[in-house]
Amino acid sequence: MDRRIEAAQKEKGLLIVYTGAGKGKTTAALGMVLRSLGHGMKVAVVQFIKGAIDTAEERVLKSFETA
Repeated sequence: MDRRIEAAQKEKGLLIVYTGAGKGKTTAALGMVLRSLGHGMKVAVVQFIKGAIDTAEERVLKSFETA
């Protein structure tokens, strides 16, 4: 039982997937990203876009990149 309790205390990553028709998915995802970054967490964003489209989201997120 002690091993199970100890294992439950380990921090794990979290994967959130936003799907569906309509608007709001990118806004919701970026809100979560900004809140997480504000708390010092590591964040990665993967966005699947049909075609080669230059997006404002990509430009803004790239401005926050660190080495």
